[in-house]
Amino acid sequence: MSIEIAKIVMDITDTFPVAEKFGLKSQMDRCSISLPSNIAEGSSRTDKSFSHFIDIALGSSFELQTQLLLANHRKYITNEITNNIEIKIEEFQKATMSFQNTLNK
Repeated sequence: MSIEIAKIVMDITDTFPVAEKFGLKSQMDRCSISLPSNIAEGSSRTDKSFSHFIDIALGSSFELQTQLLLANHRKYITNEITNNIEIKIEEFQKATMSFQNTLNK
């Protein structure tokens, strides 16, 4: 799920104005890449440590949602694209939180 979100976000941010290269595009790319990267890194750790990496990935997902709203406000992405990505992020958040709960038992 997280890799799919990262792919979608990077494809979308490639269409942003050049002026956003080091601004919103960079922020959104880094957040989206953080999702699968932190899960991958944490997967080799203890359950407690893995849970911490999942927290970081979840934090990045909420940050990405905020950035999506800002990109939509700037008319870099449509309402439809924003809603579709938000649905994917919310699905990721729910699944990830459920998985994290199994680690914390």
